[in-house]
Amino acid sequence: MQQKTEAFGRLLQIMDELREKCPWDRKQTLQSLRNLTIEETYELADAILEDDLEGIKEEIGDLLLHMVFYAKIAEEKEAFDIADALHAVCEKLIKRHPHIYGDLEVENEEQVKQNWEKLKLKEGKKSVLAGVPKSLPAMVKAYRMQEKTKQVGFEWENSAQVWDKVEEELGEFKETLEKGMSQAKKEEEFGDVLFSLINYARFEGIDPETALEKVNQKFKKRFEYIESQATKSLEEMSLAEMDELWNAAKAL
Repeated sequence: MQQKTEAFGRLLQIMDELREKCPWDRKQTLQSLRNLTIEETYELADAILEDDLEGIKEEIGDLLLHMVFYAKIAEEKEAFDIADALHAVCEKLIKRHPHIYGDLEVENEEQVKQNWEKLKLKEGKKSVLAGVPKSLPAMVKAYRMQEKTKQVGFEWENSAQVWDKVEEELGEFKETLEKGMSQAKKEEEFGDVLFSLINYARFEGIDPETALEKVNQKFKKRFEYIESQATKSLEEMSLAEMDELWNAAKAL
């Protein structure tokens, strides 16, 4: 524990020095750091997906630096400091884990999550969905909203019911195509298809964002194989020729 405390203290000290002496660090604001933080978060997500422990270690450090940076700027504004932020999250964790720090009894993970949402509403949240960030990627947001509404009982009974909904939404989307409906209506019904598929994935224990990203990586690898093995430009190749290389890539 002492080594961890010393390491964190070292980071705080370096942040103080950079903010005082480095022209780039002095110039940064809460707003200017935002996009950089988002980029670092995605770099951590990539490292996790690749199971790159060394990369995860590096990206954790980068994100911790950003958190310390935000706290330092807030301290300069006399709003709060890093200790205030850490104490606040500690108090929140204690309050939201009465099965650990109180006398509440729970039987499983689902009851923990249900109680978490109930406590958030008691704290003044106006909606179960209030904690879902607006800027989340749409697929992640859909998944998180479904997870949260589940905690208050807004949920299908089984996956068969969800699959029926998927087929219903597919039928409605197909109808918009067959009847030549407006682009806005096609978009709406296609969105319903995606939302229902995400819900079905959740019932099957599949993270749809991770599943899609793995397919993205697979597609990228196979298409890059086509590019590397092509004996002429892709524009000159037929689809059948490219498909032959695609199948060769699948066999690797």
